[in-house]
Amino acid sequence: MEITGTAQHAAWQARALPPVEEVRSGLWSIPVPIPHNPLRYVSVHAFALSGGGLGLLDTGWQSEESWTALTGGLAAIGAAVPDVRGVLVTHLHVDHLGLAARVREESGAWIAMHPADVGVVAGLNASGATAAVAGEIDFLVGLGADREEAASDVGPPERMEAFTRMAVADRFLEDGDVADFPGWRLRAVHTPGHTPGHLCFAEEGTRLFFSGDHVLPRISPNISTGQRGAADPLRDFLDSLAAVRDLDVAEVLPAHEWRFRGLQSRVDALTAHHEQRLAELLDAIRSHPGSTPWDLAAHLTWSRPWEQYERRMRIFAVTETDAHLRLLASRGLVVSSGGPVPTWTLAVR
Repeated sequence: MEITGTAQHAAWQARALPPVEEVRSGLWSIPVPIPHNPLRYVSVHAFALSGGGLGLLDTGWQSEESWTALTGGLAAIGAAVPDVRGVLVTHLHVDHLGLAARVREESGAWIAMHPADVGVVAGLNASGATAAVAGEIDFLVGLGADREEAASDVGPPERMEAFTRMAVADRFLEDGDVADFPGWRLRAVHTPGHTPGHLCFAEEGTRLFFSGDHVLPRISPNISTGQRGAADPLRDFLDSLAAVRDLDVAEVLPAHEWRFRGLQSRVDALTAHHEQRLAELLDAIRSHPGSTPWDLAAHLTWSRPWEQYERRMRIFAVTETDAHLRLLASRGLVVSSGGPVPTWTLAVR
């Protein structure tokens, strides 16, 4: 894999925000910070449209700091929010969709997403923060969490407010659709896994591949189960990786970290990572039969000691463990006890 976003990579190493860059004629990368998050920023891409105006791919986290960075980045390229005609959103997470409503309010721009993620957003907005918190706590208890511990990790409804006030897209993009960005040929590639409706975009003229969170150069995206998620998200993710592996791509422009070349090798590395993870989880079940996903997560290797995991980090770890369990079950390698809090053992073969 070759790093092509050298300024982005240098800024990452310096723990700084990278510069606004014109990566191709009429195409800019604008870093928008994600407050209090190890991913640090999302790369919003701005496209100059033939006939005037701009198109945006993703928007950034819903915060004043992020809005200031987005508007400042647009000003740096001689533009402003009212110039935006349309917004493509790779997926429903707040660091990508969060500012879309504000952009639409100030510009009248349309917003396009895959219908699977639009349905999740609409459901969250309709339920409200209090119901969303209660549902997530119940889901974690169903994975083996103590209710008080789950409630502490999820936090109060105020923490969920931003997730239940996001923009509902007014346009749908299905796999193979071409986005309405005049002067560009951005073909939507449905890549479920990270979310049910995750979209990548292949620009047919330049052979640029906007990978969203599907393929990142340094880390594996979180693949988790959830109360509104897919039944087997890791299987979906691995299938989606295989679907993009052999695309004719000149450069990959992910939503985080840095641009790179070598899509095939990165897909192979991500696939191998999850197979190793599945093997580690099998060993944990062999050593600790009859364990819940909450228990099994503590026996896996993470980026720091398990005792340091809490709140959203612990939730992601447990729900990612559950996603791996579901794939092992679909392969016939493990079985669950059933019931309100299933436990897992190796299948008899």
